[in-house]
Amino acid sequence: MVEKLNDRSVLKPLLANEWTMEVGRDAMRKEFKFTDFVNAFGFMTRAAIWAEKWNHHPEWSNVYNRVEVVLITHEVDGLSELDVKLAEKLDTLAS
Repeated sequence: MVEKLNDRSVLKPLLANEWTMEVGRDAMRKEFKFTDFVNAFGFMTRAAIWAEKWNHHPEWSNVYNRVEVVLITHEVDGLSELDVKLAEKLDTLAS
């Protein structure tokens, strides 16, 4: 069972790396920018493999070279350790 994130100190490195808290929700957001559509889509493909493996899927959208990601655990209506784990993985995949 997934539990709502209690220790908010784990968000500090993510917030320092351009993640922001979503207004009006217990969620976080980040916009990733790439050189072109192919690189943005490649990032989404790699991210989708991890999301499926962990059974934790982001809310996201893509316009040309930008991918907007919102992370929230719907099961707890807020952030969980899964969101932290996926945010860290997305940052790694984007670098």
